[in-house]
Amino acid sequence: MATSSIKEVAQLARVSVGTVSNVLNRPEIVSPATRERVFKAIRELGFVRNEVARHLRVGRSRTVGLVVLDVANPFFADVAHGAEALADEHDTMVVLCNSIADPRRERRHLDQLEQQRVMGILITPVDAGSPRLAELAARGTPVVLVDSAATGLQCSVAVDDRLGGHLAGSHLIERGHRRITYVGGPPSIKQVADRHAGIMNAVAEAGDGVELVSHVLPALSVAGGRAAGERVAGLPPKRRPTAAFCANDLIALGFLQAMAARGLRVPHDMAIVGYDDIDFAAAAAVPLSSVRQPRELLGRTAIDLLLEEVTAPEQHRHRQVIFQPDLVVRESSALRRRD
Repeated sequence: MATSSIKEVAQLARVSVGTVSNVLNRPEIVSPATRERVFKAIRELGFVRNEVARHLRVGRSRTVGLVVLDVANPFFADVAHGAEALADEHDTMVVLCNSIADPRRERRHLDQLEQQRVMGILITPVDAGSPRLAELAARGTPVVLVDSAATGLQCSVAVDDRLGGHLAGSHLIERGHRRITYVGGPPSIKQVADRHAGIMNAVAEAGDGVELVSHVLPALSVAGGRAAGERVAGLPPKRRPTAAFCANDLIALGFLQAMAARGLRVPHDMAIVGYDDIDFAAAAAVPLSSVRQPRELLGRTAIDLLLEEVTAPEQHRHRQVIFQPDLVVRESSALRRRD
């Protein structure tokens, strides 16, 4: 069905096209009676404003792109919620894109967002050093890295993941564990690499009495955690680790499922610590200990930095905001081990 034009709205309301434009964009300068006639015509004709055309005229939309590694991960849903809440206060819309940690898919999203002339882009990148991000900024599309530290070329908001990994490792060691497994995703993801480095530092500080065995998964998922848990549970008891640090809570939930399926008790036979502290961590069959990130605050801060750059580009200076993680101890690791 053909859509009505702004010219038809003007004819029906008996006003000029310019008046209709003012009603849509600057209603405060149009008299109430005229505004009502225009809105009545819009309702009768079913007119829908062409936002794409308007953005082309003004040069910038009121839309922000948010590109994340895995939209199925509740961590990113919470980040998006925080970003959207602040964006809404500034009459701005957030469009969520899922890269599934695939560089080619990420690039397609960035290309499409740039073509739509978005106000700016928030991104948890597959590679924070990708030249594509610098290209966007050079062509006038501000970029803010989320959950990933920048080198100064963009603003960024992140969490000290090395500290987070160290907190998890130190906690398990303090609880008496001497054989610990780390279960994480691809080391090409910097957050994952930093969490691994953090627990390795904790183990190194503990001395020769602590052993760390690492399992690298293709994805940060429940299924991956379950598969890793089955492998660990299948080890002979004397070789089996007594504790696991998982690079995110989805992995930890899968690992917990595998322990239950194999008849191993958590935390008596296997202590588990996750990362992110998503809502499902506290609601698990055995409430999970987890390294907490300020998820919604990451999103709000990223939007704040982007709006600051957009509204005052000449005064703006790129900032790298680093938040500190906290360890939330729950039943899955609360038991002190005595061998």
